[in-house]
Amino acid sequence: MSLFSSPMHAYAFWGGSLAVVAGVLMHVPMFLMGRAVHYQLAGMPMGNTMLAGMGLIVAGCMATAYGLLPKRVAKPTTFEEIAAPEGAPLSPAHWGQIALLAVALVIDVMKAASLGFVVPGMRTEYHLTKAAVSILPFVALTGTTVGSFLWGWLADIYGRRATILLAAVMFMATSICGAMPSFAWNIFMCFLMGIGAGGMLPVGYALLAEIMPTRHRGWCLVLVGGIGTVGGYFATSACSALLQPTFGWRILWLINLPISAILIVVSPLLQESARFLQEMGRVDEARATLARYGLTLSSTEAGSSTGLPAERKADSSATRIVARQPGLAGMTVALTIAALSWGFVNFGVLLWLPGSLVAEGRSMGVASALIARSSFVAIPTILLAAWLYNIWSTKRMLALSVGLTTLGLVAVLLRSNGTFPWLANPAIPITLLIIGSSAAISMMLPYAAESYPIRVRGRATGWVAGCSKSGGLIAQGLGVLGLVPAIGHAAGLIAIPSALSMILILILGRETHGHDLRELEVRPLAGEEDTATAGTLTAS
Repeated sequence: MSLFSSPMHAYAFWGGSLAVVAGVLMHVPMFLMGRAVHYQLAGMPMGNTMLAGMGLIVAGCMATAYGLLPKRVAKPTTFEEIAAPEGAPLSPAHWGQIALLAVALVIDVMKAASLGFVVPGMRTEYHLTKAAVSILPFVALTGTTVGSFLWGWLADIYGRRATILLAAVMFMATSICGAMPSFAWNIFMCFLMGIGAGGMLPVGYALLAEIMPTRHRGWCLVLVGGIGTVGGYFATSACSALLQPTFGWRILWLINLPISAILIVVSPLLQESARFLQEMGRVDEARATLARYGLTLSSTEAGSSTGLPAERKADSSATRIVARQPGLAGMTVALTIAALSWGFVNFGVLLWLPGSLVAEGRSMGVASALIARSSFVAIPTILLAAWLYNIWSTKRMLALSVGLTTLGLVAVLLRSNGTFPWLANPAIPITLLIIGSSAAISMMLPYAAESYPIRVRGRATGWVAGCSKSGGLIAQGLGVLGLVPAIGHAAGLIAIPSALSMILILILGRETHGHDLRELEVRPLAGEEDTATAGTLTAS
């Protein structure tokens, strides 16, 4: 199935992508000019080649956006209902999508993870105070938050696959941040880089959820999310350990070019969501897509009953739905606190960690290698978490991951106080933090999607995702104001709400393992009218 509406659109996409690559490469001479001073470019003037490269990048991004415009056709009079076999086995096509979407999630995570490794070198080069340099991660995280909302909206216009590719092109384009000769330019480009990377996570989850058989959806979402998180942090720390001692901190942004280019080159292997194709009226393409996964389309007349609880009209009040299920309010509070705590850990404590290790007398290379080893240890743990999430308990596994994060925070606090000599090795608290936080975020969004009725499911999942980044904005806001506490004190403070959220999840959370999502739907109250919605996603 072709990604493009016409040959002209295909030429526009591939030509635009090549233009972006060429524009980025035109910035490399500027970077190489600084090799005599360890690739420090502060204060250097921008040459005409560099400015021309920027123009080429802008034109290339516009061309790729045009090339990815979907074709719209008249919708048929009959509605094609997607019937996903409950026990359908995973095909090679499924595994291919899992691998590609894992790469997309790695890119998303690498953007945030790189900030902790570039800040020390950036602060030295630009002679910035700790408060001034904190503006960078704050702005970058703001861009990522904006990107999450923006790309989620565009996914309904462009499609999931096209949106991921457009985000990848933008992320590749902003790799020129590594060649910017001023802090102001770094901030601006980092904001755009955050917008580009911010679309990978939510759209990747949406696409994966829509193409996986129901039986395998839970463990697959957790596994890919966990591998993406751990893989992104490992890739960033490994690149920092290998490249930063030689090429300086700027190389961690320039490597976005080859990483994003790989995803774009293999894009023909990435499949679109059949549900999106169906909505666009491209039924033949939807049928062909489903055939790749062993799924089928059955034609039903519009308005026919599916046997599922009738969905409420679009104007149904989320407040009324929550009011009819009081447990949702308590669960929302629990997930909100957990997401805010995770955001503070991931975008606060873990970003401050490399600088803290350097302040203890370690070189950035040694600190990066230490964190990379801790990230590598977390990978088999994520595999175990995905397995237990799928066969044991969703609620308890989420609570356990939050508990591990809390334990890591307590270990950081005790280490800073010198209470236990065996904690002098930072590998123990770092490993606990990375394992716990990686497992938590890989389960939090899938769990939210499985815990709310269909009418509020999207908003609820978006709320949890937004809170996870809002916690990071709070952490980075403290940095901008110069109010960042010592890392031990910060860990101790955030351990309190983290522990509270673990308890609330155990008490107020809903067990979703083994339960049909249709059980979540609310029956209409007396006197209210409900309209059945044709085309409900069903499992045979």
